Amino acid sequence: MTEALQDVAGEQNTVDRSTSQDSRSAVRRSPIRWLRQHRGLAALAAVVATALGMVIWGQLAPKGDGVSLSVHNPGPEGARAVSEILGRHGVNVKGVDRFEEAMAALEDSDFPTLLLYDRNGYLDDQRLSDLIDAAQRVVVISPRLQTLGALDSSITQAGVVPESAPVLEPDCSLPDAGAAGQVTGTSGFVYDGGTSCYRPAGTSAGLLTVSGDGRVTVLGSTAILSNEKLDELGNAALALRTLGSSADLVWYLPSLEDLDTTGSPQTLSELAPDWSRFIGLWLALVALAAILWRGRRHGPLVFEPLPVVVKAVETAEGRARLYQEARAIGQARDNLRAGTLVRLARKLRLGPEATADEAAEAVARFLSRPSQGIKELLNEHPPTEARLVAWAQELNTLEKEVSSR
Repeated sequence: MTEALQDVAGEQNTVDRSTSQDSRSAVRRSPIRWLRQHRGLAALAAVVATALGMVIWGQLAPKGDGVSLSVHNPGPEGARAVSEILGRHGVNVKGVDRFEEAMAALEDSDFPTLLLYDRNGYLDDQRLSDLIDAAQRVVVISPRLQTLGALDSSITQAGVVPESAPVLEPDCSLPDAGAAGQVTGTSGFVYDGGTSCYRPAGTSAGLLTVSGDGRVTVLGSTAILSNEKLDELGNAALALRTLGSSADLVWYLPSLEDLDTTGSPQTLSELAPDWSRFIGLWLALVALAAILWRGRRHGPLVFEPLPVVVKAVETAEGRARLYQEARAIGQARDNLRAGTLVRLARKLRLGPEATADEAAEAVARFLSRPSQGIKELLNEHPPTEARLVAWAQELNTLEKEVSSR
């Protein structure tokens, strides 16, 4: 009987332990319970996950570029603002940076307008001609001389806008310029030929020039289209009227990939003129003639013992004779005065930076004499050679008085 009761009690304990373990397991498997117990760790994990998600989104999100006057550049030098405004007014703006893309976009449109800004001159004459032929209207921004030559529109470069004209008036017959009014002229270029608007004072060339047939428009300023200056004066109005005349606008900024690299560069011999092949022979003949002319020896070399000792008295007498022959009284006076001041300053320990007045004051105190007389003696201007000799003797006497005490 006792053994049976013990078996029953053991089975009951086993059941209780199993039930307890199942309860604890259920508690552990409950996510809400776990979050309550580890809410600090859960909050930290949520913050890390959010930050990681923002970083990934920032890397994958589309970004603008930093190219000047690009429709994708939101910076001050970009042109994203004017492209978006044109798009809101029904203009299909297509920004391209390859020649093939620009040609394809022009061929897909019935009446396209081409904006060309080739700031580095990547396009050659043939490609420029193809672009102009494919477009109905061409708006060229600050073109180079090569680009102007390929346009064949009689428009020529005529200088820059002076700094004294930061704001320009239209002053022309073009209706677009008249409606826009004043525009920014800072850092702009002016062009001559056709109809010119926004002319600085004193010149017939303007910041905006339109050819006689109206197909080519040259705008000599990137600031008018930039995000930074678009809201100033009539810049936005001029940009919209100049670029928004057709439904399709191809905004083409040539890149380095458009540079023609098919042909091999010319060698130095090909670049040199034909007569340069005889330069080497000519230089050799000239060098030989110089050697024969100046290379002759007229006798054995003469050796002189060095150094040569010259007495100071002889040097002073020789220089004095030169001064006398040249009648350089002023130079002699300056030398005598400078030498006297240096010696007096050294004797009185005034230092090398002492001025003439300081030296005169020190001598006066040392000799107990009025300083005015010493200053007049040191600053005297001897007019004749006789007075120069007497003046030199007076200076010598002054030095002896200082040395004798």
